[in-house]
Amino acid sequence: MYHAFEIDKHAIAVSRYQYPDIEHHGDVLDADFYKFADMGIDLVIGGSPCTFWSIAKVDREIDKNGMGWKLFMRFVEAVRQIKPRYFLLENVASMPGNIKSYISEELGCEPVLINSALVSAQSRKRLYWTNIGGDLGIRQPADKGILLKDIINNEVDKKRKTVSEPITFTNKSKTIVSTLLYENAQSMLKRKKMGLLIANKVDNCSDICAPLRIGIFGNGYLGDRIYSIKGKSVSMKSQGGGRGALTGLYKIDLPDGDYVIRKLTPLEAERCQTLSDNYTAWGIDDKGKTVKISTIQRYRTIGNGFTADVIAHILSYINNGGFFNERVF
Repeated sequence: MYHAFEIDKHAIAVSRYQYPDIEHHGDVLDADFYKFADMGIDLVIGGSPCTFWSIAKVDREIDKNGMGWKLFMRFVEAVRQIKPRYFLLENVASMPGNIKSYISEELGCEPVLINSALVSAQSRKRLYWTNIGGDLGIRQPADKGILLKDIINNEVDKKRKTVSEPITFTNKSKTIVSTLLYENAQSMLKRKKMGLLIANKVDNCSDICAPLRIGIFGNGYLGDRIYSIKGKSVSMKSQGGGRGALTGLYKIDLPDGDYVIRKLTPLEAERCQTLSDNYTAWGIDDKGKTVKISTIQRYRTIGNGFTADVIAHILSYINNGGFFNERVF
């Protein structure tokens, strides 16, 4: 049995659709964990929202006085009161160093840093605190060598729209400014030359786990940066703005020599999180009705979630690879 504390109605709806046997208990701040103490719970797993501590957040929390710490302490209380065989906590790697130390002190272990890029097409650095693996700890997953180009769904690029936007591409000391006009024949030669410069930059990249930034819209704020699909995607997010909000922007070459620049689709974002295709497409609401999840809520649900294959890798260390009872919290 899986018991869940969640307040996002869309995440709850998706989990009901995928796993009808989950028991939902609402807001973790209202939880009485002692009532689970005699159930023989094997695992307490959690990931309080990273937005409180992420380096991407202006005025992020840097001490124990904020909501981030309050939510984390609810996880600590769950572990101490339920006394499961195992615990697993995930949070963002860019958190302040003192917060990382405080968490390690409370849980009695140091975290392991795993980049989802090893098992997926997404660069997503996360810290995992766990007692799974004992004194030997958790080794890094094997690199599967998956690039963004391997999971792109090109079917969506067959319907191209005419766009007229200034785009800046940078290659070493050269900067090229062009206007993206899909149907403008005069700009084709410029785009082909631009593509060669982009390819040269991508080919010279040495970090196999990094997104490869090749251009910007406007001032190039976080949501307006353009990346190559020959590298990894940026981390899927649940908040943020710009043209590439929540997934990033990517230049995708077309067979006719043209290109499109677009966000990832929800299906591609699911693949970046190693979820099955259309995992977040449907849900079951609180009235038991099957409902379609909107595109924006699919993005947010995906961005708030775990990279499934990283969690599977960590859980594989339980009982030498054999799983445990099905009572999970």
